[in-house]
Amino acid sequence: MAFSLIASVSRAGPLTLAGPGVTPALILTQPDATPAELNAARELAAVLQEITGTAFKIEPAPDHPPERAILVGPGPVAARLFPDVPWDQLGPEEVVIQTRDERLLLAGGRPRGTLYAVSQFLQRQAGVRWWTPWAARVPKQSRLEVGELSVRYRPVFESRDPYWYPAFDARWAVRNFSNSQSANIPEEWGGCIRYKGFVHTFYPLVPPDEHFAKHPEWFSEIKGQRTHDHAQLCLTNPELREHVVERVKQWLRESPEARIISVSQNDWYGYCECAKCRALDEAEGSHAGTMLDFVNYVAERIEKEFPHVAVDTLAYQYTRQPPKTLKPRPNVIVRLCSIECNFREPLEAPANAKFADDIRGWAKICERLYIWDYTTDFAHYLQPHPNWYVLGPNVRFFAAHNVKGLFEQGAYQSHGAEFGELRAWVLAQLLWDPRQDDRALIREFLEGYYGPAAPPIQRYLDLMHEASAGWNLTCFSRTDTPFHHFATLNRAEQLWREAEAAVAGDEELLARTRRGRMWLGYVWLSLWDRLRKQCAEAGAPWPLPESRAEFAREWLRWTQGDPARPWTKVTLVNESGLSPEKFVERLGANASR
Repeated sequence: MAFSLIASVSRAGPLTLAGPGVTPALILTQPDATPAELNAARELAAVLQEITGTAFKIEPAPDHPPERAILVGPGPVAARLFPDVPWDQLGPEEVVIQTRDERLLLAGGRPRGTLYAVSQFLQRQAGVRWWTPWAARVPKQSRLEVGELSVRYRPVFESRDPYWYPAFDARWAVRNFSNSQSANIPEEWGGCIRYKGFVHTFYPLVPPDEHFAKHPEWFSEIKGQRTHDHAQLCLTNPELREHVVERVKQWLRESPEARIISVSQNDWYGYCECAKCRALDEAEGSHAGTMLDFVNYVAERIEKEFPHVAVDTLAYQYTRQPPKTLKPRPNVIVRLCSIECNFREPLEAPANAKFADDIRGWAKICERLYIWDYTTDFAHYLQPHPNWYVLGPNVRFFAAHNVKGLFEQGAYQSHGAEFGELRAWVLAQLLWDPRQDDRALIREFLEGYYGPAAPPIQRYLDLMHEASAGWNLTCFSRTDTPFHHFATLNRAEQLWREAEAAVAGDEELLARTRRGRMWLGYVWLSLWDRLRKQCAEAGAPWPLPESRAEFAREWLRWTQGDPARPWTKVTLVNESGLSPEKFVERLGANASR
């Protein structure tokens, strides 16, 4: 696995940034600093003050900076004082952290490298953690020292998107190294990757209601008939190709900020079966044949006018298998999707052998291979989805196979999804540096976010992981899975009550911990009669109210949350738009018992 260098060694004499009786180190900005680099300096000063209780001054760097200074960002002064840094070779997100004499350098490539250097320094040297937009750990210490540092790191993935609802906060995203367009990060905070279209763009590019009547030949031939109903486009049609080229150019002229444009299939099957399309697909051994040939054509035709833009397409469902001979052009991104996989097991496990074969095939031919991965249950955002122990192995698997971008799709429509905060933070950390110990990251999050409730919650994770062994965990799983058995859920209920008791005196930690019983409550309500029967068969006491209706009312109160804590309110329980109220209403007469 090829990673950029990170090195950190002990300094013979520590550099004191602040301490009793010590004037805080000056924070120096470069003469040509960008707005993002100036904000990085302000972020550094604010957090260092929060850590030490001492104000840090920010000044423009003079030609001869004083000792005990922190230089933020690239520029002429930094280049003179740190001549060993290959300034002209830094990638746009590469970070450089160095000590030299009595000075500390926090810098990087543009536009985001300096922001990330400051964030990495605060996390790895000062112990700061931004768990969520509303929860952080900023250790208090009046004396702050750093040893000798020599760090140069270029992230493995050029696109890093932990696509969970809590991750859409721009400041949280910057602090946790996410460059997702979903966070809508402004340019003064480094900006982010900007797509045009993002995904499933065939019909937005060629609307059937505008074109089918005049050009039915532009759309799929299925069973001998041209149709636009749950269909795709006829990708070998020359006139269609020219039309799409012009539409893509139009889109890009309207969105000059875009660096990637999606030319990708609709979110269903319905590929074209005409003689020309079929012949190309058969020759290539995959429906990716017509798709890639089409996208390559578009990419070649727009390249002269838009040399900075890549054309993104999907290897999804029927196009997942790589073609035999065709290769993506250098300005084409292929996003391989893992939607059919078993997410209880690592993607390199035997259960996912076909997907592993596909990623190996694409890795051999694609210069910019992206992955669209799935980390939630879209049918049931709230119910236990024990995939937490495959997140790290999967990210490392992607890194080992030349993947350049990762989109980790989670519950993206509402707060309150099962362990949404944990997955967002752990994934963000892994996308930045896949070498990290994912189990250690999970433990660290539990301890930092849940406090004394962490031990029983850790036991809960282990319980559900073990109980789900052998189950094909999909991103559209059922509720009545084998690990949603009374014995397992009863033990899980006990663990979450134990966790609540551990933080009973802390309203904030209790609000975070109470989410767990809400997640379990979704399953209790869904399977009430079956679980009552299993409870009776086991001769065990029933752990919930006798009345399902009474428990449903209590559960609904949990989902309404605390107005003082907006992140506690749940608005949707699945991707289809089901609200908690409608979920309980769907239980019908059974909920009245």
